[in-house]
Amino acid sequence: MKKILIIDDEKRMADLIALYLRPHNYTSEKVYQAKEALDYIEKDMFDLVLLDIMMPEMDGFELCEKIRTFSDIPIIMVTARDQQEDIVKGLKLGADDYITKPFNEAELLARIEALLRRQTPKTEIKINDLVWDKDEFKLTFKNKPIHLTPKEFIMLGHFIQNPNHVFEREQLIELLWGFDSETEGRTVDSHIRNMRDKIRSAGFPIDDYFKTVWGVGYKWKTK
Repeated sequence: MKKILIIDDEKRMADLIALYLRPHNYTSEKVYQAKEALDYIEKDMFDLVLLDIMMPEMDGFELCEKIRTFSDIPIIMVTARDQQEDIVKGLKLGADDYITKPFNEAELLARIEALLRRQTPKTEIKINDLVWDKDEFKLTFKNKPIHLTPKEFIMLGHFIQNPNHVFEREQLIELLWGFDSETEGRTVDSHIRNMRDKIRSAGFPIDDYFKTVWGVGYKWKTK
């Protein structure tokens, strides 16, 4: 399920957009101030941002520019302004698309779907100097390698690519060993314990991110 951040100082409009998205397999967070939105994007993971331009204190242009200093998240500008110069300015500052109010539900959904289709899956993920590189099959912290077994590496990838999702032991067994495997939950626990120890020994604060959900499984928690 894709997660979308709606940034609009008009609560009624944000609620309406969230209502459009809900039946189409999207979850959403609503934010009404630009500074709060920056905090959300820095601390959590979203698949796309719907960004209103006309906001007090900091407008959407400035916010888009700030987001682009640390994130390549897809951004669709949502605004009542349809002047050509505004469209060009938004795109030059890093927006990926532009939709003007009033818009209908079908157009908004079509633009979101088209933009998400164009996004290539991330093969490298960085979290506070910890780098998980799928293409090179390596994990580093502050440019120093952390030697994981293949299953530990793949397991870590499942967690960090799906933050806040709780994986049950049975799910991890199916993902790593296959549906017909006779592997038991204790083997999963052993792999996770070894993975944690290696990453912790390298200096990364793994316990701030990787959490045990007692009686259920494990998750990677965004700070």
